[in-house]
Amino acid sequence: MLEYLKNKRILVVVAHPDDELLGLGATINKLINQQGCEIRAVILGEGITSRSDSRDQDKWKLELENHRKNIYQAQSLIGYQSVGLYDLPDNRFDRVDLLDIIKIIEAEKREFGPEVIFTHHGGDTNVDHQRTFEAVITSVRPMDHEAVKTVLTFETPSSTEWQAFNYKNYFQPNVYFGVSEENINAKIKGMESYQYEVREFPHPRSSEALKTLARKRGIEVGKAYAEAFMMIRHIS
Repeated sequence: MLEYLKNKRILVVVAHPDDELLGLGATINKLINQQGCEIRAVILGEGITSRSDSRDQDKWKLELENHRKNIYQAQSLIGYQSVGLYDLPDNRFDRVDLLDIIKIIEAEKREFGPEVIFTHHGGDTNVDHQRTFEAVITSVRPMDHEAVKTVLTFETPSSTEWQAFNYKNYFQPNVYFGVSEENINAKIKGMESYQYEVREFPHPRSSEALKTLARKRGIEVGKAYAEAFMMIRHIS
């Protein structure tokens, strides 16, 4: 799989600022630095306003501005080449027509021309993650003209693992990317840029927990560190 991705154009479609790092920050860092990939992140939601009872962007104006700055700080540390930012309501994607989300992704695909998409696992506890997956999988229907041949989903700490163990669509990884400690440290440094998202241990979004998860995933496949994914589709 790693050799297949060499020099590919890869679109990373996520719901919130920080998901691009939580899910595959170390892998992004490796693919850019070692495989020559061109990677664009698409961040659909603003990621803040659900912390109020109702969506009030004026109330969170300063935080929203800082959050956007944090995105670019994280981007510079992890290394992906470009980013598309949108303003869907945080944790309220279920109030947005699915077609509207699909249209955003289709427009990004037309402009960037990816061959591979990484996105959220469809069984996450977070409704925005679920809707993002639904929009992605709809936008890449396998027709003759479709350029995207590979779709992988990632786990998002503090969402994926909090799903009920007997949920019908539990995350079961079948693709692993071994990553270096340098890749993991880049992920952690990038995550630390998100002043409103990083947490203290033992929270899953803490630096120590992210490194521990990478160790765990690595142990599962005989590597020092790894990030885990589910292959949803691969057409050769």
